Amino acid sequence: MFRLFIISKEEAFHICDKSQYRESTLWEKVKLSFRYLWCRTTRLYVNRNTKLTKALKSSNLECLEYSERKLMEDRLNQQLKNQM
Repeated sequence: MFRLFIISKEEAFHICDKSQYRESTLWEKVKLSFRYLWCRTTRLYVNRNTKLTKALKSSNLECLEYSERKLMEDRLNQQLKNQM
């Protein structure tokens, strides 16, 4: 019975990351919750991941537009070519 709930630490981390982006299933969340109850490492990872998510949501980050990123990438590639 309990074998259904047993997941590895790496799988727990992966499910935690998926949950952050609301991509995990209900069954994955149940398995993660079960591991969370008894694994200190998983609890630390989930808590840190939650804090990171909250910090990013409240940070008001401004991203570059696609054209600006493309221009920077082109300049970088040109400089790398010139160095060779």
